[in-house]
Amino acid sequence: MDWQTWHGKYDTPHSRMAERLRTVQAQIDLALNSCDPGPIRVISLCAGQGRDLLEVLQGHPRRNDVQARLVELDRRNTEFAERLAFSSGLHQIEVMTADASISDHYRGMTPAHLVLICGLFGNIHDGDIERTIDRCPQLCATGGRVIWTRHRRKPDRVPMICRRFEGLDFEQHWLSAPETELAVGVHQFRGKPSPLVLGERMFTFVGYDKLKS
Repeated sequence: MDWQTWHGKYDTPHSRMAERLRTVQAQIDLALNSCDPGPIRVISLCAGQGRDLLEVLQGHPRRNDVQARLVELDRRNTEFAERLAFSSGLHQIEVMTADASISDHYRGMTPAHLVLICGLFGNIHDGDIERTIDRCPQLCATGGRVIWTRHRRKPDRVPMICRRFEGLDFEQHWLSAPETELAVGVHQFRGKPSPLVLGERMFTFVGYDKLKS
């Protein structure tokens, strides 16, 4: 899979991918608006080109409060994100070319007020979805939000994802309509953050094309 070319789907205005991007961006906007005054820490796992967060920050009133780390393995995508952040004057945004599954790459950024897990759950096995969710109390601050995505094609794993979050003191804040094929969910953490455990692998990225086969 060419993950740089894949991002071109966002540029087709009425596509499902463009609709999902707009939905994620709307939830990011709401999450930033809900944060208390002061610094806002944001982390993004498998951030791709970072358009979900960076395009929101361009004109957001809290843009200068946001300190973010975007972790993505594809160098072409991180170069795109770096250019977008620089051209938008978002010099406090860190784009890291690295394996987003490794916990070490979030050191110094946890617990975060906003955790983005967009475009990941459809590309990993069910056990790794659960393991990633299980690490979210280490990533997310009390009152912070996790925004995640997952397709609803059979077998629909959205109910399982919601149950897993809710078993870890996350409250469902918002979920896109059941008929939306590319689901977007928001869960808010009501528990107490756990210390970040270093040296752990949360998931192995497989790719939806390989999972289908």
